[in-house]
Amino acid sequence: MRLLAILAFFFALPAGLMAQNKDLRINLNENGTHYVKFTGMSQVWLRYNQSNPGTTVYGDAAPNTFDVSIRRLRFQAFGQINDRVFVYTQIGQNNLNYLSARKVGLFIHDAITEYSVIKRNLSIGGGLTGWSGLGRYASPSIGTIMCMDAPLFLQATNDVSDQFLRKFSVYGKGKLGKLDYRIALTNPMPVNTSYTSINGGLVGGVDTTLSQYASFRPGKPNLQQQAYFMYQFKEEESNLTPYTQGTYLGNKTVFNIGAGVIYQKGATRSGDSSGVSNHDMLLIGIDVFYDAPLNKDKKTAITLYGGFFSYNFGPGYLHYIGVNNPATGVAAGMFQKGNQGNAFPMIGTGNIIYAQAGYKCKDDLLGKQGTLQPYADITLANYDRLNSSMMVYNAGLNWLIAGHGSKLSLNYQNRPVFNPDGNGKITNQGRKSMAVLQYQISF
Repeated sequence: MRLLAILAFFFALPAGLMAQNKDLRINLNENGTHYVKFTGMSQVWLRYNQSNPGTTVYGDAAPNTFDVSIRRLRFQAFGQINDRVFVYTQIGQNNLNYLSARKVGLFIHDAITEYSVIKRNLSIGGGLTGWSGLGRYASPSIGTIMCMDAPLFLQATNDVSDQFLRKFSVYGKGKLGKLDYRIALTNPMPVNTSYTSINGGLVGGVDTTLSQYASFRPGKPNLQQQAYFMYQFKEEESNLTPYTQGTYLGNKTVFNIGAGVIYQKGATRSGDSSGVSNHDMLLIGIDVFYDAPLNKDKKTAITLYGGFFSYNFGPGYLHYIGVNNPATGVAAGMFQKGNQGNAFPMIGTGNIIYAQAGYKCKDDLLGKQGTLQPYADITLANYDRLNSSMMVYNAGLNWLIAGHGSKLSLNYQNRPVFNPDGNGKITNQGRKSMAVLQYQISF
């Protein structure tokens, strides 16, 4: 009740009074150790996309598209209510574009309560949360990511058995010396409740067709276990929330090596009318992150990240994803399901190597207009169902007008087009590109 009263008070504050609070924060005690804080973020896209072959928008051929969209919109309220209780909530919207169902409201991303059992060493919490395993960017801080987007293959069950990576979980987190850890027991969402908003309404979002290739099993899901451990050799990173920093822009020296796992018994199935086999899902990853100033006076800095990930969803599992997809379908009977617009086979059974690198120029490169940060990343995957490697790369430039608070980014992506050939094999049939101009504001 006390928190509800505080929230009501905040939203009733005059706009002029709010503008005086730099951090939009309300202290609950005199020294500020108990508080409630409010943040927000918006990412707007201006995009040109070369469509995958056969792409349609409501039945009309769309060999290319141009659109304006909202990639992400977020509002957070969180705080330390007393010495041991921390609460965190986040609402927002993802991928709101010209094809989205109209008047779609904001939805809950996170809603957790956490209790500190042993200060620093162990906190236990639960709710709808992004505390997950596998890798550093399985739960990225999207307001601080360096590249246009996080490596989304690390959100391996995104909107299949979770809600934009968030899951109903109980978790433990903490720091033991230099070791930062998180473990969670998760109740996955049934794939029966997964929907996507296209064609003017809500339609089924997960393919559960029974075939020789693995697909997620409809019905009651088994519990999922996950964990991620990282050893922090240099400066310590915050674990207040589950979301890991993308780049510190020269304000920290961080060197971490991490390892993680996600396991779910009988998550997928394959077979036919004569018999069905269930398959366990086992995802394993190791990664390394380095972020440090190169010249402390000029505030130049370097950011590096890389990892190796081994995915086993069952035989031949393959999932096409088109981020903020600007199309609704493909020509009938010709192409792999879901392979419209800007989609490519992002996730599947097999191995993945990922790397990114960026360089932050000196703080005053553009005078009072901020500085620049060029970057690039590459994903190289060998999925069992594809007859060749899958490679996607991005190259871009961040104009850091006011750090992460006001940032303009230009990104070029080049992706493969994979479709079935005449023999039923999924083959590489060319490449397509996408260019995005994004403006981000956060507070």
